[in-house]
Amino acid sequence: MPYVISEPCLDVLDKSCVEQCPVDCIYEGERMLYIHPDECIDCGACEPACPMEAIRHESAVPPEWADFIEASHTFFDGLGSPRGASEVGKVANDPEWIKAAPKAT
Repeated sequence: MPYVISEPCLDVLDKSCVEQCPVDCIYEGERMLYIHPDECIDCGACEPACPMEAIRHESAVPPEWADFIEASHTFFDGLGSPRGASEVGKVANDPEWIKAAPKAT
């Protein structure tokens, strides 16, 4: 998995990163965005576009946000690889612990 969206995106859903993604691999869950681990081409265009600094290369995700790496994999379980987030739209597939997380204020 090249890039991961982490905690600062929770309940923000800014989508500036979506506009920059050349392969349409950033999917929308109910509470945050997720980068498809198999569709991402590791170009990095999304990272500087994120105003929340929520996007990091997997190798640079801080330990306190490491659970978001697994959350990205879990989000796509059952969804597979649709090859285009814009065709799919919002997906109610956030991992349970994200659904249960306190709402960001």
